[in-house]
Amino acid sequence: MSAALTLAGPANLEKLDGLVAAFHREAGLAISDSARQAALVPLLEGIPHGVAYLIGPARAPIGYIIVTFGWSVEFGGLDGFIDEIYIRPAVRNRGLATDTLQALPVALAGAGLRALHLEVARDALAAQGLYRRCGFVDRDDVLTMTRILA
Repeated sequence: MSAALTLAGPANLEKLDGLVAAFHREAGLAISDSARQAALVPLLEGIPHGVAYLIGPARAPIGYIIVTFGWSVEFGGLDGFIDEIYIRPAVRNRGLATDTLQALPVALAGAGLRALHLEVARDALAAQGLYRRCGFVDRDDVLTMTRILA
């Protein structure tokens, strides 16, 4: 099985939506089908604010990763935030997430990305280990905080 990445487009909505719905169920995220699809469609139509990649064969993807983009004076330009990454449970622990998280920054750096960020639950020790192995570091001087506007 390959961690090959395919940039998702409008024709991939059904496959991507199924994977995102599975991740949201697993993570306990309560988002309606229509709200989830409304958030995915602009990514698939090419908005400049983010991208979605299918992981594995495009015909039968085994996961996805969504990256959103911003601008950082601190990092000197374009930065990205891994919004979601998901690998189907049946194929986990085979190095696919590691392969994805090592390949993606190389590709995005070639497109001008200066930094890549992610959030991880404080008690998700296995996920933290994965992210550290892939070059992500804790920033003890920074705490991610959120204010929901809508």
